[in-house]
Amino acid sequence: MNKRAKGTSAEERAAKYLAGKGYVILERNLTLSGGEADIVAKSRDNVLVFAEVKARDTLCYGSPAEAVTYAKRLRYKKIAEQYTASKRLAHLDVRFDVIEIFGEEINHIENAFDF
Repeated sequence: MNKRAKGTSAEERAAKYLAGKGYVILERNLTLSGGEADIVAKSRDNVLVFAEVKARDTLCYGSPAEAVTYAKRLRYKKIAEQYTASKRLAHLDVRFDVIEIFGEEINHIENAFDF
């Protein structure tokens, strides 16, 4: 499986995981001028969640969450600002999560970073 196919598969697993936890998936692969967000969802408690999905086959280069750099976090902030403004959702709380996929394991890190 090539890198793109692995990424798509990981994002699909993450979306199913979130849906199973009661999240409503609003967007997948949302692309705005600020960059791309893997998943945008609304939690059961009405929080707007921007989730970065990171999958790894090996821990040689660190955990999947460690690959979410400061620059990536800034892009997510910009995407969230653009999205909430365009959809008139600024009244909702926003949270940034990371979903790590390592083999068959899924680790959902809620509120992985903030601003």
